[in-house]
Amino acid sequence: MNSQIAQEREVSGGLRLLGLLECMRPQQWVKNGFVLAVLVFSSHLTDPVFVWRAFLAFTAFCITASGIYLWNDTLDRTQDLAHPEKKHRPIASGRLSPAMAMTFGSACLIAGVASAFAVSGTTGLILLTYATTNILYVLWLKHIVILDVMCIALGFVFRVMAGAAATDVKPSNWLLLCTFLLALFLGVSKRRQEVATLATDGSKHRKVLGDYSIAWLDQAGTMLAGTAVVAYALYTMSPETQARFRTDHLIYTVPFVLYGILRYMHRVHFSSVSGNPSAALLGDRPLLICIAGWLAACAAIIYT
Repeated sequence: MNSQIAQEREVSGGLRLLGLLECMRPQQWVKNGFVLAVLVFSSHLTDPVFVWRAFLAFTAFCITASGIYLWNDTLDRTQDLAHPEKKHRPIASGRLSPAMAMTFGSACLIAGVASAFAVSGTTGLILLTYATTNILYVLWLKHIVILDVMCIALGFVFRVMAGAAATDVKPSNWLLLCTFLLALFLGVSKRRQEVATLATDGSKHRKVLGDYSIAWLDQAGTMLAGTAVVAYALYTMSPETQARFRTDHLIYTVPFVLYGILRYMHRVHFSSVSGNPSAALLGDRPLLICIAGWLAACAAIIYT
């Protein structure tokens, strides 16, 4: 009898751990690649000290983001029941208790911010600002139309700023603008897929979805896609960029950016992708090849 009880407890504990891991969403850590991408443009890619600092900053963002996901899923567990996919999340489905999720999420937030301060004071302050902004998003900002996607985009800017701080470089204003526009495009595309998937039930899952329409989101996405490509092209041609890298050849990386954005738009409009940019990226080989090619081209141009 005691042996059976012990086995049941072991199974139950294992399910809770799996639920925690699922709520931490490690597949979303690909977003924190923006922290590491800065390393290529820092000219420190071959310096092991700065590579290590960038990796620590990346890890700190992953831990912090997981803590925010745990908080978000706990607070949204009732609304998630109205979503065809999110209703299966561990907290919404009852596989993980809200108390355990909030406790572990708080521990992740503290550990992540502390890790960032271990890299540098500036990196720590940036991550603390990122965490604060996302907590405000979870509690309030995600219910305000347009500001909700702008808040998501701002998180990517914080990632770039943290990567720059970790590698001891000043981020270009052009690079920050390109990051913000690209992230805003991804955020609008995500909202578009959520509205399309949930149809008239969108406001039941999240009230702000009732304030969007597919037509408006398509227009906004098209505008942001074009603006992001133009901003990146101007960044590669700016005197500041050419002086920093002592080359004007970065303009040749624009086709990678153009193809990547067009490919993603095609996936959004003609494929059954979810509203999750990370899943759309990891599930599409051409997009992965495009990003790898862009990084390789940038590294080759900058370091030769």
